[in-house]
Amino acid sequence: MLQAIVKAGSSQHLVTDGSEILSLTPKINQIVAIIDGDTVILDPEELKSFQVEIEDLEKVKGEKIRVAKFKAKSRYNKVIGFRPQFHKIKIVRVKKS
Repeated sequence: MLQAIVKAGSSQHLVTDGSEILSLTPKINQIVAIIDGDTVILDPEELKSFQVEIEDLEKVKGEKIRVAKFKAKSRYNKVIGFRPQFHKIKIVRVKKS
């Protein structure tokens, strides 16, 4: 079974066939490495012959992130929060083309 380390947005994920990841962007930017049993392929020329097929399942909201601002002795405090939007991506297949 092939495993791939892919770069989606600014983060890297170790994926196999059928795995699901959360990413800020609904696409795979780059294949960083391919792992096939005991062999690891890192050569960029060899990596061009591999493809990762994906399927964008849905948009999901992440955990709420709270940001607090506080200034001592001036009675100033402010709390804001937001929930980032993620794409749930299913890895259909890692294959050699």
